[in-house]
Amino acid sequence: MIEVIVGVVCLVIGAAVGILFSRSSLNTKAKFIIDDAKKNAENLIEKANVQAESIKKEKNLQAKEKFLELKSQHDADIQAREKKMQEIEKRTKDKEHKLNDELSKTGKLEKDLDKQIADYAKKTEILERKQQELDTANAKKVEILEKISNYTAEEAKAELVETMRAEAKTRAQAHVQSIMEEAQMNAKNEARKIVIQTIQRIGTEQAIENSVSVFNIESDEVKGRIIGREGRNIRALEAVTGVEIIVDDTPEAILLSCFDPVRREIARLSLHRLVTDGRIHPARIEEVVEKTRKQIEEEIIEVGKRTIIDLGIHGLHPELIKIVGRMKYRSSYGQNLLQHSREVANIAATMAAELGLNVKLAKRAGLLHDIGKVPEQESELPHALLGMQWAEKYGENPEVVNAIGAHHDEIEMKSLLSPIIQVADAISGARPGARRQVLESYIQRLKDLESAALSFDGVSSAYAIQAGRELRVMVESGKVNDEVASQLSYDISEKIQNELTYPGQVKVTVIRETRAVNIAR
Repeated sequence: MIEVIVGVVCLVIGAAVGILFSRSSLNTKAKFIIDDAKKNAENLIEKANVQAESIKKEKNLQAKEKFLELKSQHDADIQAREKKMQEIEKRTKDKEHKLNDELSKTGKLEKDLDKQIADYAKKTEILERKQQELDTANAKKVEILEKISNYTAEEAKAELVETMRAEAKTRAQAHVQSIMEEAQMNAKNEARKIVIQTIQRIGTEQAIENSVSVFNIESDEVKGRIIGREGRNIRALEAVTGVEIIVDDTPEAILLSCFDPVRREIARLSLHRLVTDGRIHPARIEEVVEKTRKQIEEEIIEVGKRTIIDLGIHGLHPELIKIVGRMKYRSSYGQNLLQHSREVANIAATMAAELGLNVKLAKRAGLLHDIGKVPEQESELPHALLGMQWAEKYGENPEVVNAIGAHHDEIEMKSLLSPIIQVADAISGARPGARRQVLESYIQRLKDLESAALSFDGVSSAYAIQAGRELRVMVESGKVNDEVASQLSYDISEKIQNELTYPGQVKVTVIRETRAVNIAR
């Protein structure tokens, strides 16, 4: 028991000692921790003080820089304003000086003007006195000249007036020439415009006729029947129709040759009837040819009537209607005459409408302009004059008569209708493909054009192009200058116009070029 009590007392004492010991150790640790905290706090406070000092210095520097910047900007603004004020003051002073100078000059000018007026009055007085002396001297001089030359003053004045008139006339002619050239230029432009519009609006087909017709047959057996015994049938047919009938080795074909298309058509239709009927002998041939001739005459009248109805022409004489119908069987340089005349009528009517002239007369003259090409009997008169006589005989309008006779310049043109018909005829006949010429004559025409150009001095070469409608002329630059080239073009065109025959118009282009050639070796 005592041991237990001693053990318990020892235990209590041990526990109390342990508690005291633990409390002392805890106080020591707390002291250490508090000391460390104080040291850390002091360090933080020191660092904060250092950082705050540095921030304070940096802010002070920024504030000083901003102050300096604002101060410099303020100084600059003040200087700019002062400079502007100085410029304004300078301009004001300059204006004041200038105004003062002008005022001083005005005063000086007024003084000079007064002086000049006084001088002018003196000079005028002197001039009037001199003029009186001159008039007196001229009168004496005129008296002396009249005595010496036996000329009165009126005669001398008349001669002087004549001289002045001649000089004025020369100047006026030069002025008129320039005006005419300008008018011609404008007229050419207007004429080209009218012609181009006319060609665009008028387009007709051209029927190309030959001087030979081909009559087709079914077999060569028919050839013997057409020839007849000892050729009597073919001789009778040729005698009645006036057409040469060519029977050769051409299979199933017989050629009918004649310059007159009416005769050729009569022969062709007669042969067709004879072959169809089968009865071919001289008496039957004469009978069929006579019937066919009457039929062709009726057809000619019908063609004439239909043509004038299509063109809107009224009141044409029956003989002229018949002549118009005969044009269907006539060709000129391969161009069907009726188609050509219809085309000329339409072109002339369009041009007359553009120029404000009588459209009906233009169309009438265009249709009748070539009626002289279809005479029933040969005539020595040119076709234009023959057609003019017919038109006059059958009571046509004088303007139409003159246009028919003058469209190839056989007579003088007396109305504006005549040149229109001439131009329309040239347009219709000169278009490519409208007419056909013999190759030899075509080549010869081109050679003549080139030879005409080569005959002039300074021309090195000449070439006819575009079917002879343009002539290119190359000249030597050393011999021909620009002015001479222009004159040369005119001279060549005049020579072609006066000496050569050609359809339409020929454009002459003179080309002059200078070449500088060097060789790099």
